[in-house]
Amino acid sequence: MMIVLWLAWAAMLFGGFAFGKLNHEETHRIPTPLRMGSSAALMIAAWVYFFTDQEALRFWLAVGMSLGFLGDLFMAGLIVKGEMRVLGGMGSFGVGHIGYIIGLLGYSSHFTGERWLALGIWWLLAVVLWYAVVYRGAKGKPSTLHYVALPYALLLASTTGIATGLALNEGIFAVMALGTLLFLLSDLLLGAELFNGLHFKGVGDVVWLLYGPGQMLIVFTLYAAEVF
Repeated sequence: MMIVLWLAWAAMLFGGFAFGKLNHEETHRIPTPLRMGSSAALMIAAWVYFFTDQEALRFWLAVGMSLGFLGDLFMAGLIVKGEMRVLGGMGSFGVGHIGYIIGLLGYSSHFTGERWLALGIWWLLAVVLWYAVVYRGAKGKPSTLHYVALPYALLLASTTGIATGLALNEGIFAVMALGTLLFLLSDLLLGAELFNGLHFKGVGDVVWLLYGPGQMLIVFTLYAAEVF
């Protein structure tokens, strides 16, 4: 079942990119139904994985991915329109990452000096990337959303930092950390698009080709470690 859902995810995301037509704004080729479908496939996979062995980490990964799917619906304008879709999306993604963090800390809450260092490095990188991509790129005076993007970026970086810390003892978590990093990069690019007017042909596809694989790595890392 997990393999079938992975194939469905890949077919919708990469198939939509390969065979889709560029939209009128020239932001993406992947049709909205396929983007939402790929996210839904990951959400279903996360819950399937949880119900095969109801461990706490699997539960929180499923909760986080479910909130990620909700965030996708917000950002696509399928729940609300205008600025509220951005706030709804950021809120859903943020709470979803809190779920990821709870799960990772529940798996191992013991923080060594090396783990604190990993977390601190990712926080620093998040601040630098936020400043370079979101804040410095603002046209005119930065808005409230520009500043809200900073704690949001730090939250996403916390997930990456904690996963990196776990990878110091269990290497498989390095794959999950890569997934959270792709998520962070996709959101920084999305922030530059939404708040600073960044535009180039296919920018929306680049966001999704970072975000989608990022979420997939978060959901499938532990499953892949068991199977392979």
